[in-house]
Amino acid sequence: GRALLVLLLSATVSLLGGLIFGYELGIISGALLQLQIDFHLSCSKQEVLVSALLIGALLASLAGGILIDHYGRRRAILVSSLVLLAGSLILILTRSFTGLVIGRMTVGFSISISSMACCIYVSEMVAAHQRGLLVSLYEAGITLGILLSYALNYVFADVDEGWRYMFGLAIAPAAMQFLSILFLPVNPIKLSSWDSDCQKGLIELQDTENRAAAKQEPYKEKHYSFLDLFRTRDNMRRRTLVGLGLVLFQQFTGQPNVLGYASKIFHSVGFQSNSSAILASVGLGLIKVVATLVAMAFADKAGRRVLLMAGCVVMAISVTTIGLTSRVASLAMPRDCKAATDLNASHSLTQHPLIPISSQPAVSPTPPALGAGKSQAVPGFAATRSLTKVFASTQSRELFPSSSLIHKRGLVGQAKEGRVGSTDPPFGGDPWAEHTVLNWIMLLSMMAFVSAFSVGFGPMTWLVLSEIYPAGIRGRAFAFCNSFNWAANLLISLSFLDLIDAIGLSWVFLLYGLIGVMAVTFIYLFVPETKGQSLEEIDQQFSRKR
Repeated sequence: GRALLVLLLSATVSLLGGLIFGYELGIISGALLQLQIDFHLSCSKQEVLVSALLIGALLASLAGGILIDHYGRRRAILVSSLVLLAGSLILILTRSFTGLVIGRMTVGFSISISSMACCIYVSEMVAAHQRGLLVSLYEAGITLGILLSYALNYVFADVDEGWRYMFGLAIAPAAMQFLSILFLPVNPIKLSSWDSDCQKGLIELQDTENRAAAKQEPYKEKHYSFLDLFRTRDNMRRRTLVGLGLVLFQQFTGQPNVLGYASKIFHSVGFQSNSSAILASVGLGLIKVVATLVAMAFADKAGRRVLLMAGCVVMAISVTTIGLTSRVASLAMPRDCKAATDLNASHSLTQHPLIPISSQPAVSPTPPALGAGKSQAVPGFAATRSLTKVFASTQSRELFPSSSLIHKRGLVGQAKEGRVGSTDPPFGGDPWAEHTVLNWIMLLSMMAFVSAFSVGFGPMTWLVLSEIYPAGIRGRAFAFCNSFNWAANLLISLSFLDLIDAIGLSWVFLLYGLIGVMAVTFIYLFVPETKGQSLEEIDQQFSRKR
């Protein structure tokens, strides 16, 4: 009975952690539309506000590993919940732009710590045959959180100071997560008291075979320094190679930028602006939820390697198809940034209530007048989580253009009244609107790409990262790889339009396809299969330098 309770609470913590992460990534798209009017935000201030969460997350990924390793995973989750509460209260009560930035940085710090600690804690808490399911549940929570944020963006779009409610509602899942973790055992892998904590948590949930094996060959506690990640001791250098390779390929396969064209592709098959915005965000989000559920179901059966390789193959084929078809059906560039600093801009509150603002301008080529939304926020931990970088996407994340590029990469572009009031089909005069078959091929390729990412790179990257490092350095190693994930998402997003200018859109997508093939090769050569193995067995497998 106690084991079942711990299992259910672990699942709750994982799901709520992902839900909070996704919610905070997605909610800015609706809140920023009201904030730009209430605080008269210029483009540069919008840029700073959107980037504040990223800055906080980067700081957390640099410092959070020490907190997780030295003070325990459970305590790190408790602290992250309290920090999120503080950040949300700052956002609710603030009357200044500075307060908004500080609040979002605080929230970014919190969700980054939580994302790392949740995955590690749950992976250590449950049995080997349940680890894939429970850790992947975090990725499902991210997508559900993003969908929830879009729904609440819609609900509070016309409410006076509705952004305060949007930011404040994050307190509810944070409080639930805080209460859930209080009833869970102390961190099952803690350097100062391995045996007692293992008996309280990990070993109790293992089956009899694993328990017997653990008694025969007890796990030896080891201490590691951060520099050991780059040394040959226990084959740590190869583990670091595997971790960095997965997070970098997760981003460099172009997932954040491909999703930036989702709304445009929906337009091309005949959907009008508002319908396109809804379908591009919620529709693809639902596809991601289903695909993530598939990954959860097969992570412990098919295995991590199989899902990663299958996902990469489908992603490479899909993005190559998009690249080839876009050579005929060309896609347009984004509009310039125009800050809404007067009341006349308030018409956009009702024109595009669901996802009116692209909080990732560098990757969103769809003009807001035509239903541009935060379609990139629908990746995973990466991302996905994202940086998602989101970030996510990931895990999937919110980024901003450099100041020198503001003139061509807008955070907020207000629609011209003539365009908003027009009843003509979108892109009706464009040559690419005539290529109906090719447009549908692009749409199907986009759906396949999203599904493949959500089955492979989205959840599996972070599952593998939570497994391959020894307990003594797992937090710092995870945080180290996570910082590269955020940085890579930033780089790939900011370089997107420059790449298009240099080599053309179709060649950019073809380049992503080539990187996808390289990712398959990397996974085949370097990433081991970890399904069904205890964390100790995985550690021993790596230590044998095979």
